[in-house]
Amino acid sequence: MAAFEMGPAILFCPADRPERFGKAVARSDAVILDLEDAVAPKDRESARKALMASTLDPEKTIIRINPADTDDFSLDLHALEQTDYRHVMLAKTEDPESLARLANFSVIALCETAKGMVNAASIAAVPHVVALMWGAEDMIASLGGMSSRRRDGMYRDVALHARSQVLLAAGAAGKAVLDSVYLDIGDVAGLKQEANDAIASGFTAKAAIHPTQVPIIREAFMPTQAEVERAQQMLSAAEQWGGVFTFEGRMVDEPVLRHARRTLARAAASVHSG
Repeated sequence: MAAFEMGPAILFCPADRPERFGKAVARSDAVILDLEDAVAPKDRESARKALMASTLDPEKTIIRINPADTDDFSLDLHALEQTDYRHVMLAKTEDPESLARLANFSVIALCETAKGMVNAASIAAVPHVVALMWGAEDMIASLGGMSSRRRDGMYRDVALHARSQVLLAAGAAGKAVLDSVYLDIGDVAGLKQEANDAIASGFTAKAAIHPTQVPIIREAFMPTQAEVERAQQMLSAAEQWGGVFTFEGRMVDEPVLRHARRTLARAAASVHSG
């Protein structure tokens, strides 16, 4: 399967709201048409019809389908097979077996239960899984908890552990990894802080639930001009010195150089996507 190459801001859109599809695509790097939580059970049939009638760019469109152990899963899959869309997000992925019927798709496995978190490494190893994503609130609910965040807005320890588990599983398998959504739409500072942490930690992208979140995520994932210039200077110095050397008073070795190369790659990707 092809690598996950979509940009950093991935926007959810209810699949039963076709009037929003075009706007969602225009305002994000990719759109997730959601047949699961964003759609009431009674409206899922109309959502599937809207999906089949849509004509979005298949390379910029992801379809979130219902969990593999539900009746809606087969209905979603049947509708999906009538379209050109081949990027699928499987809600509540819990084990490799749940992905068996999706072998003809590029799958983003959404780990959002305790079982899914524990099995993240084996899920990431499935060949047609191109990326992992984690979900906080469903995971906490699967544990019988009440909230993934403390009163100060920061994640509880168990949520941070789950986030790290999915990040490490994806990284070990060489797959892309998406950070979870930030539910407080009005908290711009909180989203910015979390998006900055996501890119610094190694996440490939971050999901959004509202168009106003997209530019904040994009800004976090795009290196500043100063960061680009510093990376270029560091790599130039590496060509001159070789091995371990000192740059701006700090030791530089191969891991640090990899960070610099990644900064330049992110900058190039931002220019290309723009």
